[in-house]
Amino acid sequence: MTAGLREHARRIWQAAVESARPEPLVRRALADLADVLRSAPRILVLGGGKAGAAMADAVESVLGDRVEGIVNVPADALRSLALPARRIKHNAARPAATNFPTAEGVAGSEEMLRLARTAGPDDVALCLLSGGGSALLPAPALGVTLADKLAVTKLLHQCGATINEMNAVRKHLSAIKGSRLAQAFTGKTMVSLIISDVIGDPLDVIASGPTAADPTTFADALAVLDRYQLRAQTPGAVLAHLQKGADGKIADTPKSMPGNVRNLILGSNVKALADAQTCAESLGYRVLNLGSFIEGETRHVATMHAGIVRSIVEKNVPIAPPACILSGGETTVTLAANPGKGGRNQEFVLAAFLKLGSTANVVVLSGGTDGEDGPTDAAGAFADASTLQHAKSLGLDGADFLQRNDAYHFFQAIGDLLITGLTQTNVMDVRVLLIGDHSSTG
Repeated sequence: MTAGLREHARRIWQAAVESARPEPLVRRALADLADVLRSAPRILVLGGGKAGAAMADAVESVLGDRVEGIVNVPADALRSLALPARRIKHNAARPAATNFPTAEGVAGSEEMLRLARTAGPDDVALCLLSGGGSALLPAPALGVTLADKLAVTKLLHQCGATINEMNAVRKHLSAIKGSRLAQAFTGKTMVSLIISDVIGDPLDVIASGPTAADPTTFADALAVLDRYQLRAQTPGAVLAHLQKGADGKIADTPKSMPGNVRNLILGSNVKALADAQTCAESLGYRVLNLGSFIEGETRHVATMHAGIVRSIVEKNVPIAPPACILSGGETTVTLAANPGKGGRNQEFVLAAFLKLGSTANVVVLSGGTDGEDGPTDAAGAFADASTLQHAKSLGLDGADFLQRNDAYHFFQAIGDLLITGLTQTNVMDVRVLLIGDHSSTG
């Protein structure tokens, strides 16, 4: 029975990914913007993110030689495109399975800023933003180096800072984030087409808000470093820059946007979960959709989900089997001193099933909709009762792997990694927990 549940879980998760495919989303948006685009002498295309290559490909397919520009994308995204870019440069701004800024990303971001400043009074800019945009759009502020920004980003990742906290810092160390790209644009209209990878879809947080007003301040950025006691480890140039801003010696990021800038959310975790729910219901499951506002320490979130599964299995509460629990959002992992290899989705699945143990007719799947989970080639993982049985036969102690943040090697040994390759989109994580009808022994 669990073989069937596994297949269903994969289909439900895939429905969430399909909901966020860039091509149809972009094509619909461009049709709605036809009046804005029709009279523009130039259409500049700028931006970055994990969906950037596919979004740019869709724009160029519709608008042809009317466009010019550059988007920063992961290197692997280029190899999976059906057609090469003609007028929109796809700049490989980072290698695969990393989420840190590079010199190539800096060069591409600076080229975007130069292009934005060349816009004529009737020109239009399309800004393509998606998950991963923060790391893919690094243009350090004056006096701050890429190495400085990289050091701070690593510190924030290691201590489990939230995406909002990381972006509050990164925006105030950047020449392009925190609405600075919109500020550089000298044309008639800028429209950002956005595939959101952030809880609640706040415009100022997605890709660190290159075209959105920024409510955070230099003082907020310093407060994040203090919250995690990072000042002593932070490069001096970073502290000096943030302190100058807090003292009013550097202009803060814009707190409002001009009327010629529009931001449109095309895809999101909420929409992805809705399509996953439709798929699950078509397969005969009662669905409990916990929504996209799930955050916190991964292991704690996994324990909560496992508790709901047990309640359904033992008490038919809050719904009876066959049941599907869906949840989205993005959790965090606080790393051990010498962490192994893995990501929050793999860690979620391992932690959940250590709680569930040998519970029959249950499958847990968690995956990043971008096809990546941490610095690995896996989107996430599967688990059911056979997973722990297989682990036991191999002499693997799941609790030990969890303690070392080494879920990747645990699931790799068993063959339960979810490997999809890059999906060309990113709307955070989707978790699918299926509980089969226990009237059957499977």
